[in-house]
Amino acid sequence: MRFLRAVTLGYDIGMRAMKTILGRTVLRDTHTSLARSGASAAAGCIANLNAQQMRWLIDYASQQAGSGYGAWQRDTEHMEKAFVFGSMAARNGASRQPWSSIRAGLASTMSSMATRTSFSPTRRTQKPEGLIDKLGESYEITQTIIKKWSTGGPIQSPLDAIFNLRKSHPFAAEEVKEIVIHLSTSAAPKVDNVSSPDLCIQYLVAVMLLDHTVSFRAAHDKARMTDAVILRQRDKVKVVAEQKLEDLLPRRVAVVEIILADGTRLREENDTVRGTPENPMTKDEIVDKARDLIVPVLGADKCAKLVEAIYSLEQVRDIRELRPFVQRT
Repeated sequence: MRFLRAVTLGYDIGMRAMKTILGRTVLRDTHTSLARSGASAAAGCIANLNAQQMRWLIDYASQQAGSGYGAWQRDTEHMEKAFVFGSMAARNGASRQPWSSIRAGLASTMSSMATRTSFSPTRRTQKPEGLIDKLGESYEITQTIIKKWSTGGPIQSPLDAIFNLRKSHPFAAEEVKEIVIHLSTSAAPKVDNVSSPDLCIQYLVAVMLLDHTVSFRAAHDKARMTDAVILRQRDKVKVVAEQKLEDLLPRRVAVVEIILADGTRLREENDTVRGTPENPMTKDEIVDKARDLIVPVLGADKCAKLVEAIYSLEQVRDIRELRPFVQRT
């Protein structure tokens, strides 16, 4: 139960900090260090810190928060992203050094909150009281997004649109003449024929057309990007950047237009990404994605046991009981 509390606390603190300082949750700039405050809070909860120690933890976490910057977005392996968003802060929070600090690290005029607010592009509309608004009543973890597809965020909505179109009007890859994908102006350059397979929208759409889905393996298969069969499908995909879709952020809206060889025109405007609180995945969809990620690494048996344990996590007395399910033999 302490583990569950820690996860819930981490989500709450991280998202409250980001929305209070930036006034949004979409990462368009370099202020990604804010999200790490959540990992620090979670680590402090796991360590069973008391109220005074938590104050010290928040202060030290704030001192170290300035070390993160947006260069992680250029790491195609996503290793730096994992370190910046969680690992570094969790490591710092779990160090458990017997240090002291000032009592209220966020209350000072020289605090992390005040400094970051002054540099925030939305500083004129900042409301620091948002950090504690409905604290203990409204939980940010209930707004968690679980991606249906193992790809970059801007890819989710277009893949959803194609998947949905196929359910209402089945078609084969060979029947497609052209696909035009309309995206926001900030998303389009991040995915338009880029070199990383999990971000290249032309490649991932080609995979969807051929495989009728996009697996984790396919989304990270760099060699397949230049396969002749894939290239024929990639050539059909065009990306158009539109300001009106940019204005709708943080809703990641995509419009997909498909022209078939017989002249049929299909159009889907997807404004609710699958896996968001507004359009959540079913338990079966979540388990299917878990299998896709876990089975190739740990095997089907361990995956099944881990899924069963996670869905009855409240009954687990010690989180270390899960360790055998996530270790390779």
